[in-house]
Amino acid sequence: MSLEQILISELMERSGVGFGTSGARGRVVDMTPPVCYAYTRAFLQHLEQGSNLQAGGEVLIAGDLRASTPAIMGAVAAAIADAGYRPVNCGFLPSPAVAYAGITRGAPSIMVTGSHIPDDRNGIKFNTAFGEILKDDETGIRAQRVALPAVVRTDALPAVDAQARDVYVARYVDFFPRAALNGMRVGVYEHSGVARDLLGEILEGLGAAVVRLGRSEKFMPVDTEAIRAEDVDLAHDWSREHDVDALVSTDGDADRPLIGTESGEWLRGDIVGVLCARALGIRALATPVSCNTVVERSGWFDKVERTRIGSPYVIAGMQALQSAGHSSVAGYEANGGFLLATDLERDGHSLKALPTRDAVLPILALLMDAHTQKIPLSHLATALPPRFTASDRLKNYPTERSRALIDSLITGGTPVMERMFGELCGTVASVDTTDGLRMSFENGEIIHLRPSGNAPEFRCYNEASTEARAAELNRACLDRLKAI
Repeated sequence: MSLEQILISELMERSGVGFGTSGARGRVVDMTPPVCYAYTRAFLQHLEQGSNLQAGGEVLIAGDLRASTPAIMGAVAAAIADAGYRPVNCGFLPSPAVAYAGITRGAPSIMVTGSHIPDDRNGIKFNTAFGEILKDDETGIRAQRVALPAVVRTDALPAVDAQARDVYVARYVDFFPRAALNGMRVGVYEHSGVARDLLGEILEGLGAAVVRLGRSEKFMPVDTEAIRAEDVDLAHDWSREHDVDALVSTDGDADRPLIGTESGEWLRGDIVGVLCARALGIRALATPVSCNTVVERSGWFDKVERTRIGSPYVIAGMQALQSAGHSSVAGYEANGGFLLATDLERDGHSLKALPTRDAVLPILALLMDAHTQKIPLSHLATALPPRFTASDRLKNYPTERSRALIDSLITGGTPVMERMFGELCGTVASVDTTDGLRMSFENGEIIHLRPSGNAPEFRCYNEASTEARAAELNRACLDRLKAI
């Protein structure tokens, strides 16, 4: 069999498939079997160099419900087998579920998913036996040179092993009381999310009455940071029609939650993160700089570590908190994904750490907190100071263009920033360039600009003292960006 040698950094340039969050992302037409095979071999070679792989051991694979996912899973399985390891097909399963299975089995895992982005794109997320890869791992993978066979098989995927799914479901139904949600009526917005069956099963296992809604056989790019107008309308309609106590959903690979109140109002992900941490008794938190400042203003936590945007940075922040001696540590992102760095103990039951984004834990934590307090879900956030965020993005906006604009604002300083946004917010009080450009104004409002790390999109985050003002400010900022 003839073999072609290729350097991964060169493959990135040639294919257009580069690193997003914890793995490779690209257009489906560019994620050919050879490209997916090469990335997988590079990941395994990187682990071998760090002695972080058992010779001949298993490597777990799962995927989301995109039409392109099965073929990519097949190419991944072929690469694993050719490298001398045993591919284990966990089937169509949430990203946190396959990562957790890998951690419990001491094996690396690979998730084929494009997360929340449109289905003309897909990706491959890599996890070591300890959790998702970090930025140093990306550097190591990029430096690998791999051998490609003349033909890459896509039919090497074995039969589904259901153990990973069962372990993930048991993680929650064995930790929380079996009747914890008795009397609650919960609408599950299924759409095309990979957790659509599993989530309802967990809720029913904890006593909730589940109403299944909005199932789709066509993939829908549900983004929990930029909720579609049609999903806003659906939530309001369903809350009136089905008399639910809550609406819950996830993005495509179920590492980001979508939680709606009894009146059909979707909660912001960073508010979900704060409420989840409080409900679980977490004392120290890592969260990106883009998240609502209500986490500090609440006074609920001993330490808040601000990071760059992206789960690898949040994980590094959690590790820093643990190294500093904090024993109760978690993290969350603006999309609502919740990361648990330390084990939880409650009523003689243990919930093991899962240091990767998860959608199920925050959903359960908020539902149970409201149920225990005997209050509507919407009332949970009333204990927080009045700070509201809004975010949206300009699609098909080249990354180079958004970076150039941000660089020009930073180089020009506050006079240039105020010429562009001063009419909206007044005088700039401080600037944070941890990730993109975050401008805090003397009136207390915030404008944060950054390119997306996953797609050609320009994201804008805003914070203000009322929900209406945050939304108004977000629209006005995007209008200004469009006009440039």
